[in-house]
Amino acid sequence: MQDTDTMSALTIEKLNHSVTTSNGKLDILKGINLHIKDGESVAIVGASGSGKSTLLGLMAGLDQHSQGSIRLYGEALESLDEEGRAVLRGRYVGFIFQSFHLLPSLTALENVMLPNELKGNRKADDRARELLQKVGLSHRMDHYPRQLSGGEQQRVAIARAFASAPKILFADEPTGNLDGKNGILVEDLLFDLNKQQGTTLVVVTHNPELAGRCDRQIEIHDGELKES
Repeated sequence: MQDTDTMSALTIEKLNHSVTTSNGKLDILKGINLHIKDGESVAIVGASGSGKSTLLGLMAGLDQHSQGSIRLYGEALESLDEEGRAVLRGRYVGFIFQSFHLLPSLTALENVMLPNELKGNRKADDRARELLQKVGLSHRMDHYPRQLSGGEQQRVAIARAFASAPKILFADEPTGNLDGKNGILVEDLLFDLNKQQGTTLVVVTHNPELAGRCDRQIEIHDGELKES
């Protein structure tokens, strides 16, 4: 296998994706070509229903695309089954969801420990404590998600996403459920951790301020890309 440090983070060629509905075939993404460099930050913007979140999920290997090629650090996602994509995600990918997706039965510390515990990393506790301190939640480690505000839950989700030091981080509307103050705090955390760890950052957002902080902005309109 090639050294991932010398490769592109993500290369997409002639990507099409469609789903079958009660009204027939629905084309969601059409002829997508995209190249993202290692360490780059890219914002994907566009109207609701334009295909942004679908594209993000396909790039992260959460779903299988219909046609074309997606290469994540040199690995062709279309050549992998669901288990193979899961292994690849574990190796390279972090993901932040708009709705946080924290496990309610685990404390903040346990949620952040989970990715490394699943890998058998004996230093999962130390890494989780370090990240929760970085996101300003060292005093909330033993609290459960229901005891945390929305902004605090999203900070826990960010810490969890960075816990396994992913090479690429996908974030789907990471500030969408937050007020202005917490939204700015989360933005700052994303870019600070991105710079500290050299992580490639791909963000779907309606937030023009967040998009403007990225190296590039890519717009989706009716399933087609337009770089701005």
